[in-house]
Amino acid sequence: MIICCGEVLIDMIPTALPNKKNAYLPLPGGSSYNAAIAIGRLGAPVSFLGKFSKDFFGETLLKRLTANKVKDNLIIRSDQNTTLAFVKLERGKDPEFSFYTEGTAERSLAIEDLPKSLPEETSCICFGSIAMTMEPLASTIETLILRENALQVQGKTSPVISFDPNIRPFMIKNKNSYLNRMEKWIGASTITKISAEDFKFIFPGLEPEKALHKTLTMGPRLAIGTLGSKGALALLRRNDGSLTKVEAPAVNLPVLDTIGAGDTLHGAFLAWLQLKGKMSRQSLAALSEQELYDALLFANKAASLVCSRQGAEPPNYREVVNLKTPAKASIRSKKSSSKTSGSGKKNPSKKPLGKKAAPAKKKK
Repeated sequence: MIICCGEVLIDMIPTALPNKKNAYLPLPGGSSYNAAIAIGRLGAPVSFLGKFSKDFFGETLLKRLTANKVKDNLIIRSDQNTTLAFVKLERGKDPEFSFYTEGTAERSLAIEDLPKSLPEETSCICFGSIAMTMEPLASTIETLILRENALQVQGKTSPVISFDPNIRPFMIKNKNSYLNRMEKWIGASTITKISAEDFKFIFPGLEPEKALHKTLTMGPRLAIGTLGSKGALALLRRNDGSLTKVEAPAVNLPVLDTIGAGDTLHGAFLAWLQLKGKMSRQSLAALSEQELYDALLFANKAASLVCSRQGAEPPNYREVVNLKTPAKASIRSKKSSSKTSGSGKKNPSKKPLGKKAAPAKKKK
């Protein structure tokens, strides 16, 4: 079972009224919430860990989860209000958000609210996004992932931990402090998924593939870069330290908006691993090139479908499977001859995250 933890909120989506005036349509959302919905619709077992308001928005959010086969056994209810996110949409641009989070239910999840242990069937923890910018929620999730990652040191089975920064710069008060802390989260993760916009914030000036290489030096087994209409790129570190690179295309569908696209891709990738019996640290390290490609393409197809709809409305399994891929879509992969240490670190750069890479020197 996959456990998603993070923010849960109402997206206020701009919509045009018949009288040519504009209004906002309230729709359930939140990065990990959207990922949980995607996983549930794709048929993989999933649960949500968090705190939900008892207000009518909270009721709407909870009913949508359970209607999409997401378990609510790890959800706590609160009298506090639900977080609101007002969205600005412009053609050809990523959505902009304005969050109203002070004193809300989901951000008040505290360390003492965590279960002493996760359900025995837990195979993966999915976390990230603005939840990691709000206290005490960020410290609570950090405590959870560090605790679960430490199980392997104790000789116990540790779940796969998957991190999606999904960075919203305006939610970050101190960039250096956030990036320093983020290195800890990446280091505790098995999978790190980074978007094109995240690359600009974390690794300014670095090409996506080089940024993924740098990500792997922090500890993850797998680094995934999403590149919008260009598809996605993945680098997998094997047990012997060698790297496997795989690229998968996006599917060209009419784009209505991109809300929830990255969340759906993240959830769909994890759902594929779960459904195929590959959701363990050992299985992940042993994925074949074809399996990694299939997982990445499956996730791209799910993201393409959600972009063709208003708001975060992930597809079901049949819709993803039946979506035709580009005629030229084929596996594009290669093994890197470079080796990394067991921790994934190979000549790690001392330059801190968030600093722009120096321009390449011109050949004389």
